[in-house]
Amino acid sequence: MTAERPEALDPEGLTRHLPRHIAVLGLISLLTAMSSAMVYGLLPVFLVKSLGATTASVGFIEGIAEAMMSLARICSGLASDWMGRRKPLVLLGYAVSAVNKVMFPLASTVSMVLAARVIDRIGKGLRDAPRDAFMTDVTPTKIRGSGFGLRLAFYTTGFVIGPLVAMGLMALSGDNFRLVFWVAVIPAALAIVILVFAIKEQVPKKFSPRPLLLRRSEFALFTDAFWWAIAVASLLSLARFSYAFLILKAHSIGIDAAFVPIMLVLMHVVYAVAAYPFGVLADHIDRRLQLGIGAAILIGADIVLAIANVGWMTGIGAGLWGLQMAVTQGLLSASVADAAPVTLRGTAFGIYDLSIGFATFVASAAAGTLWMIGGPQLAFGFSGLIAAAAILLLLFQPIPRVVHLSS
Repeated sequence: MTAERPEALDPEGLTRHLPRHIAVLGLISLLTAMSSAMVYGLLPVFLVKSLGATTASVGFIEGIAEAMMSLARICSGLASDWMGRRKPLVLLGYAVSAVNKVMFPLASTVSMVLAARVIDRIGKGLRDAPRDAFMTDVTPTKIRGSGFGLRLAFYTTGFVIGPLVAMGLMALSGDNFRLVFWVAVIPAALAIVILVFAIKEQVPKKFSPRPLLLRRSEFALFTDAFWWAIAVASLLSLARFSYAFLILKAHSIGIDAAFVPIMLVLMHVVYAVAAYPFGVLADHIDRRLQLGIGAAILIGADIVLAIANVGWMTGIGAGLWGLQMAVTQGLLSASVADAAPVTLRGTAFGIYDLSIGFATFVASAAAGTLWMIGGPQLAFGFSGLIAAAAILLLLFQPIPRVVHLSS
């Protein structure tokens, strides 16, 4: 999906209108997120209630899935740079996830759910780095925060719609988990159709495939600004374990299984509403300040979730969790995009995704174990301590200057 590069059309980055492809990719993300949310909004409770899994098992499943997704991301990022094309890998990733959705309603054991979850995350990993590299290709530098923020707004809207549909189906079907999982296949398939016909790819006229493995000279092109973004993103990801624990928190205070996805709805309503405004803000203010605000909000969310014993307090915690995601995620993607070498953008997002995926694996595995030892108080307390460490890093480590390199 290499289209016309904005650097050639508008070298000063003065174009103020976001490319059409951002909205199309946003719609695809909305449908895919809707499908995923219908499954994942119920999956932790399905595992514990229907299949007899422990919270440690849930954490392990989430961690392994995130780790495999990250490995797929760096491989697909390298491959997209090697091919000089993005769409084939993006299409493959969405197709793998869509086809794999049929495994969830068929799953009868924890190991089957683990396999389905891992394959689904591999599909996501295959598409994410090439998609973000393409967005970087077509979005002018001065509005990249806005572009990534807009796609996140679409994506999180899908995570609002999906749980609402799931709750409606659960209420109508008498808590039929598998029916919801079957219906979730529909929006995933529709996303494939839109991707095939609405995203047009132009093969570059002049392109020489680069080695699939990074050479030492190419690795040196990743500047201090890039590694700074990776370090901050990894630390924040270590503080943010899987959304599954928000679902388990709701279930632990007695919310019925049919309605626990409401926590995902609350989180993603806030995320969807705030993602684009904070993406725009990231184009205009000190990014280190905005990241610090996001980390502080995460600490607040952890405190509320640790002490919550009723639904409305848990809902506030979920909303704060969504707000800190909106404050930081578009900004971090834009920071990686700005610092990445032009010819290695897919690889750059692969490294970024691998780093945060590894951190999420560690966080989710640790959170599941800590939950069993000391309950949600210990798990969310761990998150708050890591978020505080992120604030210290932001206070004492300035953002390195971005040096744009094209080769």
